[in-house]
Amino acid sequence: MLFAAGFGTRMGALTAEQPKPMVPVAGRPLIDHALDLVEPLGLSRVVANLHYRPDPLITHLQGRNIAFSHEQPDILETGGGLRHALPLLGTGPVFTMNTDAVWRGPNPLSLLAQAWDPDRMDALLICIPRGNAIGHTGQGDFILGEGGQITRGPGHVYGGVQIIRTEGLHDIAEAAFSLNLLWNRMAAAGRLFGLPYPGQWCDVGHPDGIIAAERMIGASDV
Repeated sequence: MLFAAGFGTRMGALTAEQPKPMVPVAGRPLIDHALDLVEPLGLSRVVANLHYRPDPLITHLQGRNIAFSHEQPDILETGGGLRHALPLLGTGPVFTMNTDAVWRGPNPLSLLAQAWDPDRMDALLICIPRGNAIGHTGQGDFILGEGGQITRGPGHVYGGVQIIRTEGLHDIAEAAFSLNLLWNRMAAAGRLFGLPYPGQWCDVGHPDGIIAAERMIGASDV
């Protein structure tokens, strides 16, 4: 599941006529950087949710075997958006991925697949050590325990990539809601886990992030 429906308001003029996943980094749209990580896994189903200015993204992704989950008239946030897309995704755990970050290092999706243990886990999140989170100035999102369980607090930064069971989505009454609601329930049951990422990660949520990401991947002259 590729999250691609947001308004991208922090990008300013760059998203006035196009959705944030179409903003270029190193000469290529952000969505292509995400698909560089998705396509090697050979997944049977890939879905992108759409809301804000979807037409440029639909045109760009034509012929790439990606299904679209349209959120209209209202955007549904991450939790509601994932639930809305389940008829396209099918049953069972799914990868979810934000489309506004650039990575340098091993494929985070492959790392998650190798570490996933459905007997212990309801969700496994890629967590970035703060020193590897380029341009990030916050205190982090999760504390990573010795056994891999995570709790809220300053520490690692959530990298926007995870494997998650979707059954619990049906127990949430709201139409539009964040996946944080489901994570809180999983954490309370001791089934929310994190996997530290050994490479570098850059959030491209604002224009300065473009420069930082290009510098990180050695493409600042592009």
